[in-house]
Amino acid sequence: MSTSIKQARVITCKAAVAWGAGQPLVVEEVEVNPPQPEEIRIKVVCTSLCRSDITAWETQAIFPRIFGHEASGIVESVGPGVTEFNEGDHVLTVFIGECKTCRQCKSDKSNTCEVLGLERRGVMHSDQQTRFSTKGKPVYHYCAVSSFSEYTVVHSGCAVKISSIAPLEKICLLSCGLSAGLGAAWNVADISKGSTVVIFGLGTVGLSVAQGAKVRGASRIIGVDTNPEKCEKAKAFGVTEFLNPNDNNEPVQQVIKRITDGGADYSFECIGDTEMITTALQSCCDGWGLAVTLGVPKLKPEVAAHYGLFLSGRTLKGSLFGGWKPKTDLPSLVNRYLKKEFMVDEFITHNLLFEDINQAFNLMKEGKCLRSVIHMPK
Repeated sequence: MSTSIKQARVITCKAAVAWGAGQPLVVEEVEVNPPQPEEIRIKVVCTSLCRSDITAWETQAIFPRIFGHEASGIVESVGPGVTEFNEGDHVLTVFIGECKTCRQCKSDKSNTCEVLGLERRGVMHSDQQTRFSTKGKPVYHYCAVSSFSEYTVVHSGCAVKISSIAPLEKICLLSCGLSAGLGAAWNVADISKGSTVVIFGLGTVGLSVAQGAKVRGASRIIGVDTNPEKCEKAKAFGVTEFLNPNDNNEPVQQVIKRITDGGADYSFECIGDTEMITTALQSCCDGWGLAVTLGVPKLKPEVAAHYGLFLSGRTLKGSLFGGWKPKTDLPSLVNRYLKKEFMVDEFITHNLLFEDINQAFNLMKEGKCLRSVIHMPK
């Protein structure tokens, strides 16, 4: 470890830099500083585009910035005080960390670390500074990860050491979206065998919920989406019935209550639309119906619902990263993938070179992909 610290130096590499909201990313030369205390520097091998990257790129005001948070890589160097990682370790990056010492980390009821929680200001957790610069200007981080760069620096609590036999070009998906969906089904909702499940939004997260429900033995898994092309694709992930709200003359929640004899046992909002959270809640049955929201809304962050829905016994729960404690839980989730207990590879619809990263943005905005994996230069 001491050798790694001594040799750590500024690295010049390529990164896809966003210079303004909604503007195409530009591949630039950037300088990446050495890792500081409790940090590690990672050579990114593969990174995939998540919907939240696009939402932030379109709506936030912190620029220039390097986006990306769903990634796999190899530890290049470690900073002072790091004992958990060594050069050459295979890792996943995570957008929420786990310090293992705060009140939230010690509780089995939460995965929201008080020290390494969601970083929104474009800087590192430790010193509120950036580790990137280009043309003499600082470049800001995204979610304290910034994986759209050949090299990145993260806090050691925001990386997870994984098995070296796991294919890095596949398991980068477990860094965010796919794990979020599986965890929502298994940890947050704890879906029971024989239950009825309805899922609003059949992107990567929604389809991950579907396969999680299938593994748990749900008897009906109803997928709701306005894109008719997703109907057949969704069946491969466990969806048993497909509803397109545009094909019905009555509100979709009424359709669901009618065809399920009073409402679903579980509903999941995977779109990022607060009005759909209300719809998901209305689609549940009285008494025990549970609605889980996973989406990140662009607009209208407030949720509105009639109090009667709660008096009748329905519950609304939020889900961040599927309830997984990243450092504690992700290694075993990777091992379950290696045992073929659930699908990952099937979510990858496109493999792209780093220089084609803007194509990944276009594909997702046009609804033509699940996950595009971006392969960094070797």
